[in-house]
This record gives sequence, structure tokens and C-alpha cells, in this order.
Amino acid sequence: MNPLRLRLAGLLGFSAVLLGALGAHGPVHEKLKAAGGLEHWQTALEYHLPHALLLAVLALCGGAGGKCAAWAWRSIFAGVLLFSGSLYALALTQIGKLGAVTPLGGLALMLGWLLLALGRWRRDA
Repeated sequence: MNPLRLRLAGLLGFSAVLLGALGAHGPVHEKLKAAGGLEHWQTALEYHLPHALLLAVLALCGGAGGKCAAWAWRSIFAGVLLFSGSLYALALTQIGKLGAVTPLGGLALMLGWLLLALGRWRRDA
């Protein structure tokens, strides 16, 4: 088990729930609604929370997946930050150029899943 990675996954999970609540209620919801950013916010959440859970599982697996799994964790972590982060920022600011970052995050997420599939998984690790 990797405690640092587990803590980071926990923080990502916490932030997903917090951002989900903020986007669903109160002043942030009203700002997103007025700016037409609710769809971007929702898409960010749809990728953010499940990938935070995956990162927690990978952190708990420790070295059972070898180097590919370790790189999968890094790639998925970066992917969440880039993909969901750019969508949250886009939803709040309406700065269109932020949308150019989103596909990079998507590529990092896809790479992470591919690396996960290529990992050499062992039961005894």
C-alpha cells in the first residue's frame, strides 16, 4: 500500500463530493446556471469521482501491478487534474482556451487505463 497515493486519492474523492455539492446548491450553482456552465461541471464530476475511487484502489494494491500500475496511477491522477480541472475552470470562467487542456487530460486518463491493463498483476505483492 502507498500511503501518499491513498491520501491523494482521498483528497480527490473529497474534492469531488465537495465540488458536486457546490455545483448543485447555492451561489456556485447559481453562477454556473447563469453562465451556462452546469453541463461542463457535470461532465467534470462524472470523470472526477470514479477516477478518484480507482486511484484509491490502485494505492491499496501497492506493488501488485508492477511498474505499469504505478505509471497508471500517475497518469490517471494527472488526467483527473487536467480533464476535470479544466472543465471546472471553464464552467466557472467561460474562458474558452481552457477547453484546449481537456483533451490532454482525456489522453492521460486513457493512457492510465491502458497501463492498468498492461500491468503484471500478482496476488502475492
